[in-house]
Amino acid sequence: MGTEWGPPPGSTAQHGDELARHLHAGRLDAARRTADELLAADGQDEALALLAEHARSSPAALELFVEVLDGTGVVRRFVGAALLDPGAVEDVAQDSLISIAESIHRFDGRSKVTTWVHSIVRHRVADHLRRLRATVELEEQHRPAERMSSLIAERVSVRQVLADLPDLYRVPLELRDLEQLPYAQIAEHLDRAEGTVKSQVSRGRAMLAGRLGADDPAPGASA
Repeated sequence: MGTEWGPPPGSTAQHGDELARHLHAGRLDAARRTADELLAADGQDEALALLAEHARSSPAALELFVEVLDGTGVVRRFVGAALLDPGAVEDVAQDSLISIAESIHRFDGRSKVTTWVHSIVRHRVADHLRRLRATVELEEQHRPAERMSSLIAERVSVRQVLADLPDLYRVPLELRDLEQLPYAQIAEHLDRAEGTVKSQVSRGRAMLAGRLGADDPAPGASA
């Protein structure tokens, strides 16, 4: 006998098929809605796997993958399980999201996306702890904002890539990493909550890093 709780049988698979069709057709708004429905139907693993597969070759799918992954809170939960300092959790979570986007072409689908993400987070946490054990104050170039500013300074094409990001992420990213404005001022200027601005900057950095990585994939990486 069926139960009134949970999604109907087969709905996860149906949403997965629908998401794959939208991604193949480049219908990102429809894909975003279907991804939300798939997440609501307890299909997180399937949604992330489909998005990761398409993100390897599509900048638009990469943006959606970053949005969905960050929205699940998986990255911050993994970091928070290893670190206690909220400021450190925020920095390492942002750095992890950037590394995930940069490395998306290396995801081969042989494990769950969350398993692969966890391995990247462990490396970023280890990097952070090594710096602490060495009692060396965290240098600005290791922070996500400075890391992206360095990329912007070094790559001529990066401004063109930045210009292609959705305005929702491009504008706060430019104000934060190019103009060096504090989050509170950006939030006031854009009439958005400060927490929303921080999330949009974090996702924008990851999208930018992922697009730059796609332009210059690692040797031997799958197309």
